[in-house]
Amino acid sequence: MVVAPKVKGFMCTTAHPEGCKAAVKSQIDYVKSQPKSEGPKKVLVIGASMGYGLASRIALTYSCDADTIGIIFDKAGKEKRTASAGWYNTAAFETFATKDGYYAKSINGDAYSQEIKDETIELIKKDFGKVDMVIYSVAAPRRKAPDGVTYRSTLKTVGEEYTNQTIDLLTNEITEVTIPAATEQEVHDTIKVMGGEDWKLWIEQLKAADVLADQAITVAYSYIGPEITYPIYKEGSIGQAKKHLYQTADELNEEVDGLLAYVSVNKAVVTQSSAAIPIVPLYLSLLFKVMKEKGLHEDCIKQMYRLVHDRLCCKEIPTDQNRLIRVDDYEMKPEVQEAVAKLWDKVSKDNIKEIADLDGYWDEFYEIFGFGIDGVDYDADVAIQIPIPSLDE
Repeated sequence: MVVAPKVKGFMCTTAHPEGCKAAVKSQIDYVKSQPKSEGPKKVLVIGASMGYGLASRIALTYSCDADTIGIIFDKAGKEKRTASAGWYNTAAFETFATKDGYYAKSINGDAYSQEIKDETIELIKKDFGKVDMVIYSVAAPRRKAPDGVTYRSTLKTVGEEYTNQTIDLLTNEITEVTIPAATEQEVHDTIKVMGGEDWKLWIEQLKAADVLADQAITVAYSYIGPEITYPIYKEGSIGQAKKHLYQTADELNEEVDGLLAYVSVNKAVVTQSSAAIPIVPLYLSLLFKVMKEKGLHEDCIKQMYRLVHDRLCCKEIPTDQNRLIRVDDYEMKPEVQEAVAKLWDKVSKDNIKEIADLDGYWDEFYEIFGFGIDGVDYDADVAIQIPIPSLDE
């Protein structure tokens, strides 16, 4: 089957198996080219098939020589429908990692469910004994909680609506967008989905099952961003969930003996989630322009390698005054934000191709799904039903 990208709104409904494989190989090659890290050896990555979760798994494997178990929630390919990009990524990663002598197995299912938690604990007992690091990188629009209720997250402001400019990246049309304020129920539900409750459940159950090593480290991921995005992100419904995540890290640190719990604040990158947030794609295209000009731009793998090598593998993990690990430091440099703010004030449909990195934005968007990768023949017939080795045993 010849696979081409099919984009609807902020989603791509196809993925290219060979493109995803090449993208994973490129990330592995990058980490192999960097200095090794002295770090964890048995790692659980919850949310391991795309973005920062996948990059974390690659960085920990190839920098620290870690064996990994990854929790994914992806769809296999069918006769006329490609698998999800995360499926192809995981198949490629397991193949490469196993060939290179590492343990790499995956569990496919809803990380929020008790069934997957139980299955993961049994696999850790069987093959690892204990894990010394747990990465929590789950982003989902909904969650079925232990109370049986399915909660849905909302991307809205809190208190009052907010109006600012945004961009339709398909037409380059810059328009105003007004984001409505969330109700109290919507904020509550967003916290239930994107806050720290499920992370805490995972850690408590791993601890109770005695599969957490002494002085194990657990890290969840967040984003803060610039003032431009505060109303929709930091101070919005999603921001309230992130505040709960930060509180959860402190609670885990205090309540779970022998555990170090952190939240890492990462740089803005193109993801399926960020593409859906009003204002953010325009900010990203301007940010990429500035950071590339200043030699500071990082994609997921560069960011996660730096997190592992320069933060998590230090004897004392460096944090800010709120005990957050900051690897958004390049993005938040005053000179970067000042330059982005100036561009934001003058961007228009007429000049956006000159002052924003639209091509870079789209390159990163398509790469998520395995398209636009150098060396891949996109006119060739490819098999779309690719097995994940550990799920095919």
